[in-house]
Amino acid sequence: MDLCALHGDGEDLAGLVGRRLERVVASWHLYGGEGPSGPLDVWLIDGEGNSTRVTTASDWCLVVETADPSEGYDMAGYGRVEVAQSDGGTPFEAHMGEEIVAAGQEWGPGGERQLLEIIFATGGVRCESWSGELRVSAALAP
Repeated sequence: MDLCALHGDGEDLAGLVGRRLERVVASWHLYGGEGPSGPLDVWLIDGEGNSTRVTTASDWCLVVETADPSEGYDMAGYGRVEVAQSDGGTPFEAHMGEEIVAAGQEWGPGGERQLLEIIFATGGVRCESWSGELRVSAALAP
């Protein structure tokens, strides 16, 4: 399968291979005095300014699409969402300046995208939709 049954084809994963990760931008939910939760969205930006957004949709599907970082916003009594360059907030920062050597995905029983794995020469990063939340974790080296 090469497209999400719920959200279409999204980003062409083959097009990610060969890109060099230059920046990571992420959105975080901030509420009261609590530390940030998230990330809610992650944007991977290469040296040519191409931006790939990874997030979850309201139907809990993992969305991978070409999109520029959005602006943060205030949710009044529910806190705010802050969008900023991620400096150590995700496992992607460990691969800054590296080229993507492979990318793969996994699908759920209904054809929904559930997992994206991006592989670098020194390791990888897994992005998963987990009960509607984006989970980003380090993966083992290839």
